[in-house]
Parts: sequence; C-alpha cells; structure tokens
Amino acid sequence: MEHTGLHGNFGTPSLWSALCRRTPHRSINSRLLWGAPVLSVFGAMNYKISQRAASLSPSMTLAIDSKAKQMKADGQDVVGFGTGEPDFDTPQHIKDAAAKALAAGFTKYTPAAGIPELRQAIADKHKRENGLSYKASQIIVYCGGKHSCFNVIFATCQEKDEVVIPAPYWLSYPEMVKLAGARPVIVETTDKTEFKITPEALRRAITPNTRLFILNSPSNPTGSVYTPAEIKALADICLERNVLIMSDEIYEHLLYEGAVHQSVASFSPAHYEHTIIVHGFAKAWSMTGWRMGWCAAPEPIAKAIDAIQSHSTSNPTSFAQKGGVAALTGPQDHLKDWLAEFNKRRTFATKKLNSIPGISCVPVKGAFYLFPNISQTGLKSTEFCARLLEAEKVAAVPGIAFGADDYFRLSYATSMANLEKGLERIERFCAGLS
Repeated sequence: MEHTGLHGNFGTPSLWSALCRRTPHRSINSRLLWGAPVLSVFGAMNYKISQRAASLSPSMTLAIDSKAKQMKADGQDVVGFGTGEPDFDTPQHIKDAAAKALAAGFTKYTPAAGIPELRQAIADKHKRENGLSYKASQIIVYCGGKHSCFNVIFATCQEKDEVVIPAPYWLSYPEMVKLAGARPVIVETTDKTEFKITPEALRRAITPNTRLFILNSPSNPTGSVYTPAEIKALADICLERNVLIMSDEIYEHLLYEGAVHQSVASFSPAHYEHTIIVHGFAKAWSMTGWRMGWCAAPEPIAKAIDAIQSHSTSNPTSFAQKGGVAALTGPQDHLKDWLAEFNKRRTFATKKLNSIPGISCVPVKGAFYLFPNISQTGLKSTEFCARLLEAEKVAAVPGIAFGADDYFRLSYATSMANLEKGLERIERFCAGLS
C-alpha cells in the first residue's frame, strides 16, 4: 500500500523513513513538507497554472490604487486619481438597516440568488425608474457589480464565441471573456466620437460567432453617455444579428447637463428579450466595500446564473442584503447633493485639463471620470503615469489598461482641494516635458 498522507505519494512508509535517515539534517528536517529542503531531494514543485488564469492581466486600477495608498502610508503627499469609488460615505439609513439585521442575528445563509425581499425591491426599481417589468425570479443578486458581469458572461459564452467590446472599456471585460473561453473582439473608438462605437463599426465587428455585445453607459473609463437614439441604433443591429446585449448600467444615476439614461431593454419586447442588465449598489449609494450587485435577465439566463452562483459563491452577505433593501426603498436625498458636487468637480477638471499644453479632454456627461488625451506630450500612457507618479506624486491610471494608450483615466471622486492640487501638479509635470 502506498503512503499518500501529508507528505504526498512518496511510496511506502519505510522508504520515506529511509530517505529521512539517509539525507543530511540540513536537507530534510522538521520542515519537510513546506521548507526549501524538500527541493534538494525531490526537485522544484511544478505549480502548473491553468492557461486561462495565466492569460489574465492583473487589474491596473487596483494596482495603482494600492501603490498610491502605500506611498501615503509611507508619509508621501500623494494625490490619487485612480480610485473608482465615490468619496462620500454610505448613507446612514443604509448602514442602520445592515446594523439592525446584524444585531438581530440575520447572519445565516440566504438563497443563492438573494433574499426575496431584495430581489423584489430591485424588480420594483426597474419598473419605477426604467419602465421594465421583471419578476423577482429574473433578478439575481451578486457579490458586487464585477461579479454580476462575470456570471453573465460565464453563463452565456463559451469556446469559439466572440464578444464585441468597444474600447476604451472597463478593464475587466476582456479578462472575463477569456476566462469563459470566448474571444474578446475589441472595437477602438476615440475622443472624436466621444468614445462611442458607431452602428457601422458594430456591424463590421459582428460575425456568425458573435454571442454578446457589451455596452456600458454611462461609461467607465470615459464618462461618455450614449443618447437613447444611439443606444437604440446599436441595439437594433444586435436584434437583427441575434446577438445578446450585456448592458452595464451601474452609473445610471450619475448624469449631468441634462443627459438622459435609457435602458436598452426598454425599447421593445424584442430588445427586452435580448438584454441582460447588470447593475449594483457601489456607485449611486457609495457601497463599494459592501460587494453587492445584481442583474435583470430573461428567465432562462437568470436560471443558469443562479445555478452557477449556487456552486461558486452562494449568497451575497446576508446582512448587507438588508442594507440593499434600504438603499432601494429608502430616501434618495443624498444623490442630489452628490451630483451637485461631482458636477462642480467635473466642470473644473475639464476646463483645467484643456488649459494644459499637450493635453485635451473631451467634455462628458456621466459617471465620475475624465479621459484626457495625452498624445501631444509625446508619451504613451504607461510612461506618462509612471513618470507623473514619480515626479509629482499624482496617481492616475494609464489608458492602456482600458485599451487606449494615448489617454489616461482621472477620477474626480475626490475632494476639490485634492483635485486642484493634483491638476496643478499635472500642469507642472507637462510643462517640464517641453
């Protein structure tokens, strides 16, 4: 009988004992299993990583944010423009609802797709705000908006499928597509079209293998907002070619200058049947750390996603879901004040960036990002951002992370004082390049 205990498959116990006796103490000792000495007897362990995992690019936004925070912890005066979360606190009534649930012992498993009360509240939100009728069974609650996107892609795409993604894109979309075994098809856009894909470009990108089109409006990283007419024109092509649409609407409430959001699913019953909406609590309620998102989908897709979730994460955090109910059913007074402050920052930052030689920034009307063009500086985005951080202690995300190397992303989800200071440093940095 082979010995396959803690030390793995090393033959009989007597052979294992003999190896221990015949090997010098410095090579095999009490650290047999984990220490480097094992390597001198058995060779280096081959930790084979799956091809899908090995193909992934790490999240540059998280890396930049982590580095900036570490520099701040080391006492350096860093201005961070990399973060993708509001700088406001979660509204108090939402925190109170979660705290009450926690105190009441609401700490056990829930249904994998979320508690019925929350799924119904989300369905009611879509009816009230978007004119869409969903049953609670068509709503799946996730561990964050990112999880929502991943599960939708995983449930709908497989090997040989193609997914059309306009660039600049949220950096995780292509990686999720690759994890599902499908192929991302990137369609480049520029600031000349306000970073919007045109119907002609979408039509050219679709092939018989196209399974999914990803639309994000308002957009991360650009802040662009598609008009209802623009959205319908793109959606009509998807209907014509029988392509599903994943509509990422998490920035739906963050709009300025009279911009209007209309969900893809709202144009007709056919649009509804071709659309999966992904959404979440992170942006409009400042709940990034709560990790709760959702999707609204046709019933067969919702059932498939529910099955995937039941075998992966199971339910989102129980008491956080009670906070989600409060977010959707409670007062929304905070949003007016947040939008006023965001708009003030957006206006100031756009004007300031356009006054800096070498930089141009197209005005946009959504989210809390700007996507300045730096092509006239002579630097590509990675070098620009690395040198900016080194020279002026300003952290921004290179546009290459979003598929656009002539740009960088600036988040104005920070105080006006930080915005002023950071933009002055960017101006000084650019002046030093000439």
